[in-house]
Amino acid sequence: MAEDSDAEKTEPASPKRLEQAREEGDVPRSREVATFTVLMAAGAGLWMTGDGLVGQLHSALVSGLTLNQEQIFDADILLNRITVDVVRVMLACLPLGIAVMLVALASPLLVGGWLFSGKAIAPNFNKLNPANGLGNMFSSNSLVELFKAVAKALVVGLVAWLVVMKQKDAVIGLAVEPLKLGTVHLLNMLGSSFLFIVGALGLIAAIDGPYQMWHYANKLKMTRQELIQESKESDGNPQIKAKIRQLQREMAKRRMMADVPTADVVVTNPTHYAVALKYSDGMRGAPKVVAKGTDEVAARIREIARENKVTMLEAPALARALHKHTEIGDEIPEALYSAVAEVLAYVFQLRLFSKGGGNRPDIPKTLDVPPELDPLNPASQKKKPDLNNGAPA
Repeated sequence: MAEDSDAEKTEPASPKRLEQAREEGDVPRSREVATFTVLMAAGAGLWMTGDGLVGQLHSALVSGLTLNQEQIFDADILLNRITVDVVRVMLACLPLGIAVMLVALASPLLVGGWLFSGKAIAPNFNKLNPANGLGNMFSSNSLVELFKAVAKALVVGLVAWLVVMKQKDAVIGLAVEPLKLGTVHLLNMLGSSFLFIVGALGLIAAIDGPYQMWHYANKLKMTRQELIQESKESDGNPQIKAKIRQLQREMAKRRMMADVPTADVVVTNPTHYAVALKYSDGMRGAPKVVAKGTDEVAARIREIARENKVTMLEAPALARALHKHTEIGDEIPEALYSAVAEVLAYVFQLRLFSKGGGNRPDIPKTLDVPPELDPLNPASQKKKPDLNNGAPA
């Protein structure tokens, strides 16, 4: 069952798969939407510019058919007249042509967007394979195209029949109208009929556009195995990356443990937390954290500290606050200066006593640790910690 699930294309296409398809010229396209928009633009253009266009064409036609004897027998004059008339006709049709061209260029933006791909126009001899052609003839996509063709024929035929029947009396009445008025009336009827019939294609286009988007997304779906393989190719094997991260953590841990013998003091919880601090005479800045950890790591820090005779001090609240609000290599927060200074004073006095000087110092019992810095103190949940102790950062 698991193998069947992995083999089924149930996952949406990844961004890489979509980009690869675009590079190959494979994007969703709806011929129905493009046809509808172009025909609608042409019909609307004829409707709005029809009177002026007919007038200019009529003028060009009259001018072209009005010739005197000299013009008929002079080939140069006749050629010039034809050239002028052709240019007049082209200029008359130019606004409509430009409008239709702009709509044709903009129509791909509705479904799929613009795409320029060299791979799409490269020769592909697989398309000449008869077996592939027969397979495409009996595919589900061919059945959909057949259904669309039948639907277009029925819808357009029905609308055309309704429009003709509605204007039947007006068409018969054209026979008794003056030529100029009848021509304008006929053009208006043709324009309105054209728009109604083309408008019927809007129903097909409204269905075909979303269908093509769905069909494209469904065609590019991937199996889970394909997604895993793509992830490995793009980002590397997750197992290898996890192993690398583990090795990096181990190396960082070893470096941290190597710095424990150089610390001045290890502040403990006493069992769950351990933070090693270092501060030397003449050292610029505040004391720094050279190692920290919890549970097993904390136990290892304490063991190394004992082996190297590093002073350890039980200060649970301070240990928790240092572990929570510092990283290895960071200076201690300003809000903990007072508490850490008291700890270091005890450490330096203890060293002096060990060398035979002075009295043995008392172990600090009460350290000034702001409650909001202790993660186990309820105050830390209610108030945001002020690590600068009220001073500007």
